[in-house]
Amino acid sequence: MSEKSLQDMYAPANHCFGCGPSNERGLRIKSFPEGDEVVLRWHAEKHHEAFPGTLNGGVCGCLFDCHGNWTAAYYLMRRGRRDTLPSTVTAEFHVKLQYPTSTAGEILVRARVDEEASSERKAVVEMTMEAGGRTTATCRGVFISVEPGHPAYHRW
Repeated sequence: MSEKSLQDMYAPANHCFGCGPSNERGLRIKSFPEGDEVVLRWHAEKHHEAFPGTLNGGVCGCLFDCHGNWTAAYYLMRRGRRDTLPSTVTAEFHVKLQYPTSTAGEILVRARVDEEASSERKAVVEMTMEAGGRTTATCRGVFISVEPGHPAYHRW
């Protein structure tokens, strides 16, 4: 595992609410490649809760959205043998909230690209969220690289 997150290596000035290192009021997630997965370890604060001890569902979605996007961008960069990340955006994602996600300890999100469903400009990412030793939510997202003229192009 690298000592630096993907966000810190490739987009230290990014201001995204979920994953931007430069957004002091954001979630500031950190995504790390580990084998064939990209892993996020994160700790919630009280203001991230829906009710005492339980993570807000929208925050769950944000963690999946940003972490999946980073997983996709990293995958597409490596697949294309590039030195820089492609500019990627979320095309769709489907979250299944299965159990309340505890805010008492670490929240772990694991992401893996479904290579059979992916293409040169698209990555399909399967994700799980774990808290307290239990899978609490899953997500399948589709992320695509965008061309010049798109508002997210070269946001890194």
